[in-house]
Amino acid sequence: MKNYFDLTGQVALVTGCSTGLGVQMAKALANQGAKIVALARRENMIKQVAEEIAAEYGVETFYVPCDITDTDKVNAAVDAIMEKFGRIDILINNAGTGAVAPAEDITDPQFNNEMQIDLFGTFKVARAVAKKAMIPAKYGRIINIASMYGLVGNKIAGSAPYHAAKGGVVNLTRALAAEWGKYGITVNSICPGYFYTPLTVDTLNSDFFQQNAKTMIPEERYGNEGELDTAAIFLASPASSYVTGVQLPVDGGYTCM
Repeated sequence: MKNYFDLTGQVALVTGCSTGLGVQMAKALANQGAKIVALARRENMIKQVAEEIAAEYGVETFYVPCDITDTDKVNAAVDAIMEKFGRIDILINNAGTGAVAPAEDITDPQFNNEMQIDLFGTFKVARAVAKKAMIPAKYGRIINIASMYGLVGNKIAGSAPYHAAKGGVVNLTRALAAEWGKYGITVNSICPGYFYTPLTVDTLNSDFFQQNAKTMIPEERYGNEGELDTAAIFLASPASSYVTGVQLPVDGGYTCM
């Protein structure tokens, strides 16, 4: 019997891998046999994540503290991973932030910070990984974590810089897919809706957000832990070699209305 989603021996780099969805997706890839590199700014947190994944899934792990807005640090991080493993097969660009305020009150630093992390940071990591690992290997799977808010606007929580940056990630994904397809690299994005994480649980369980779910989401609920995992595994798989430049919403149907 063929396991289409076996990732044994492959090296997966996950940015923003200190909490929440990044850790969930890293564990999903580890469950399929991938070696995991956790990358984020807070060394104590990614060290703990790497140790947990190694203990739970029996795969080799590595962690690299890095600020993805710093080009030199990104290049050094990728060099360290290549020195350790000699390859990077999968990249999940998950690191991000989100400024919430009415558009008319958003400051220049807020807008700039969003762009530097969510859009430019995503590009910097993809550029370094492609140049140093994937193009020479003639193989790669890049998964950019955008957002359903990279596809649509919203009235519930003003976040214009986030929409702009994630919309940029969506079209950056298409651009990189077009350029790097000849190297055997696929570039796709996942556009999650609202998911329960330790940071969002109280907000999403509030009466206001629960009513919003019933009104705006066909499934009438928010995403649970694990419901993003299979999308990441699918796009990371060698079997998904003819899928590139795609934006995959995992949003309970929010963007279909």
